[in-house]
Amino acid sequence: MSAPPAIHPQVAALLKQMEGDDGEAGPPELAAMRASYLDAALRFGGASEPVAETREVLAGGVPARSYRPSVAAEPLGVIVWLHGGGWVMGDLDGFDHVCRALANASGQMVVSIGYRLAPEHPFPAPVEDARAAVGWALDDGPAQLGYDAARVIVGGDSAGGNLAAVAARGAADRLAGLLLVYPVTDAAMETASYREAAGADVGGLTPDSMEACFSAYLQGADVGDPDVSPLRADAAGMPPAFVAVAAHDVLREDGVAFAAALQGADVDVELQCYEDMVHGFLRWGGMVDRTHELIGAMGEWSRARLA
Repeated sequence: MSAPPAIHPQVAALLKQMEGDDGEAGPPELAAMRASYLDAALRFGGASEPVAETREVLAGGVPARSYRPSVAAEPLGVIVWLHGGGWVMGDLDGFDHVCRALANASGQMVVSIGYRLAPEHPFPAPVEDARAAVGWALDDGPAQLGYDAARVIVGGDSAGGNLAAVAARGAADRLAGLLLVYPVTDAAMETASYREAAGADVGGLTPDSMEACFSAYLQGADVGDPDVSPLRADAAGMPPAFVAVAAHDVLREDGVAFAAALQGADVDVELQCYEDMVHGFLRWGGMVDRTHELIGAMGEWSRARLA
């Protein structure tokens, strides 16, 4: 891959403000690390979009929050969203901005999943929660929230994209789509984008912080397990997918390779690369214009899939 354009000036300015936050790795203490991650989402997320309704629900026993869009599609579908944060950070409040915007952009209900976090709950606990939430969305959620059971998309960003890809595999024949933003798809950390990022000072996610996240999450689990590295699973029969990546991101090639694997299995895939972006920009709608571009593209794709 040729060198991408320089990081967008809006992102460069935001990263300057974040200096000292250490991005995904965060402060050494877990509570402080999680607070810093939430603070960044609230500082840079922008104004919360109004939606018709939010509800606190249990999705297969997992805490969740539903968002009914201001203008709903007919018939109404749902996007089950699994948030990022390296399996150790992130919560419903930190992704509230994103889920509101995605609900309105797609015209579909969004259900955000508050799965258990490592290191207190390492692999496979987050996978179990993701699967339970997807099962609920297909079986019990439609009657509880009033959407069409035949119109279910599963999505997520970063570590949440990993969980979405894993959970989708077990219910692929019942899902309308898979919506992924810079997903983690292989725990080997051997791609070209990891090598490019080694020693680089561009801000955002680093190989070292990814290694720390994997260490906290896996705690000795096999990196080759398809439930850890969904790139290593058979992609045949997976639902149509939208995959977005950022060029200045250690996870760029994770997403590109996963899209290629789906295409190789005759799965319909739309791959978008945001050339001047870094990891995490989905959460920065208050400062980064391309965040709205990405959410708009996700909404348009989801609306078309669920029409």
